[in-house]
Amino acid sequence: MLIRWVLYISEMLVLRKLLVLGGDVCTRGPSLGCRTWYTFSQAGYCSKSEQSPAAGADKVVSYEQLKRMLASHNVQLFDVRNPEEFQAGRIPGSTNIPLDILEEALKLENVVFKKSFNVEKPAVSDDNIVFHCRSGKRSFTALETAITLGYSRARHYGGGYLEWEEKEGLTSPNPQS
Repeated sequence: MLIRWVLYISEMLVLRKLLVLGGDVCTRGPSLGCRTWYTFSQAGYCSKSEQSPAAGADKVVSYEQLKRMLASHNVQLFDVRNPEEFQAGRIPGSTNIPLDILEEALKLENVVFKKSFNVEKPAVSDDNIVFHCRSGKRSFTALETAITLGYSRARHYGGGYLEWEEKEGLTSPNPQS
């Protein structure tokens, strides 16, 4: 009973924050297979949807957009792959926060986040947050997690490291093709 009460209070605090700041929230959380998303505007309006707010085309960054963001140093790029994958090859300027710890990481205090990952913690209002993984699946899940926590302007690089390797000429040519 105590756990249910704590979860209820915690959900109410999230809803209160969203009513003040605006944003999106899932009633079950993305890791539980979200069924209903509620979007709150700063004016206090609420809309209900069966589709994740992360599914919009405006939430996907293309290779060209990412290159421009990196060139202008206007991106907070988070690689949500496992550390082994990150060590094997990475997009320059990216910070590794594996998907399985992302939610806890985004809840950390600013000082602890910086100590843990050697970069400033993004603000929920930042519009230059980009998640990426190998092919786009985990980064989409990371985006849903971030949106649930109030990072409503975050995006993900849908092509992932596979597209990055290909476009940057980092993959070895296939001798059979």
